[in-house]
Amino acid sequence: MDDYQKEIADLEAQVDQLVEEEGDATTIAELSMQLEILKAIYSRAVDVYARGRSDEGMRYGLRIQGYGEWTIDNVYAFVYERAVELEPRAHGAFVGGIKSADFELMLNS
Repeated sequence: MDDYQKEIADLEAQVDQLVEEEGDATTIAELSMQLEILKAIYSRAVDVYARGRSDEGMRYGLRIQGYGEWTIDNVYAFVYERAVELEPRAHGAFVGGIKSADFELMLNS
C-alpha cells in the first residue's frame, strides 16, 4: 500500500466511523466528496503511470514540464495539479472531468 492508498483508506475509515456514529451530515458529505476526488485522481495517476512506462514521449513530457523522472509520486503530482486547473464545476462534473481528462495529451503538449 502506497501513501496515496493509505490516505484514501484513512479517509474512508473516518467517513465510515462518522456515518456509524451518526456524525454531522455536512462533515460526512464534505469528506465523502474529498474522498471521491482523491480516488479519481489516484485512479487516473495510476493509469497514466502504467501507460507511460512504455511511452518515452509521456516520460519526456513529464520531465520537460518540471516534474522530474517517471515515478508514481511525480505522475500523481502532475495529475493532481492538472485536475485542480480543470474548469470549476459542480462536484459530480469535477470528478467526471478528472476521470475523462486526457492527461496523456497534456504531457505531450
